[in-house]
Amino acid sequence: MTDWYDHPEYFDLIFADETDAEVAFFEAAFEKFAGRTIQSVFEPGCGSGRLIAAMVDLDYEATGLDLNQKMLDFLAARLEKTGHSAELIRGDMSAMKLPKTYDAAFCTFNTFRHLLTEEDVVGHLRSLADHIEPGGLYILGFHIIPLDADEEEVEQWEASNDDFTVDATLAVIEFDRDNRREKLKVTIDVTHKDGSTDQIETVFPLRLYTCDEASEMLQSVNDVWEIAGIYDFDYDIDEERDMDDDLCDAVFVLRRK
Repeated sequence: MTDWYDHPEYFDLIFADETDAEVAFFEAAFEKFAGRTIQSVFEPGCGSGRLIAAMVDLDYEATGLDLNQKMLDFLAARLEKTGHSAELIRGDMSAMKLPKTYDAAFCTFNTFRHLLTEEDVVGHLRSLADHIEPGGLYILGFHIIPLDADEEEVEQWEASNDDFTVDATLAVIEFDRDNRREKLKVTIDVTHKDGSTDQIETVFPLRLYTCDEASEMLQSVNDVWEIAGIYDFDYDIDEERDMDDDLCDAVFVLRRK
């Protein structure tokens, strides 16, 4: 049993199908909402770097930050294979001191919910604001958990490449609405092409948000960020969403004031 974050090759494959839609949305949002030309981008919590690699392929100057060195090493090797480069930083996304400023940033698919306290959340949003140029964007995506949510939810995925097949199961094993925490267990069963198998099990907490709590959080930093658009995980730039209790898979396009 080992941490799935220490296996970027498996982690990356699980989410690979999301990349094209996310990147297309980023570019559409840049065109629709940015008050400046977007040339440099930053991803806090970049993980295995699927989005950094895709943006570099489109000729953006990219920087990624992550706590896990194995993830960063995987991304560096991936970029080297394609002849591209990006600046990679090992660090904590809760209070960032970065080497320069950027035109845009993105953080999707619940990475933001690893920030467990109000101090870390506000620290992240304000330290990022210090490094995004006026008119630049922060595209922030995370699940909002409605009050009637299933507290014992289980999700499953399967993905394959030429070397292995990954079966992943995510289960909510603890749910504490009062303290705004849920604990998730991810179990990954890997079958290699030679028939050998691996199993990886990871347990980690995430911060809970209702729609009202997400709204309050964004209001707390409205001196530096304004909401330019609200979307969901369909990533359709022509289908904006309202900030209401029907919004569960939220994507906020924030613009630096």
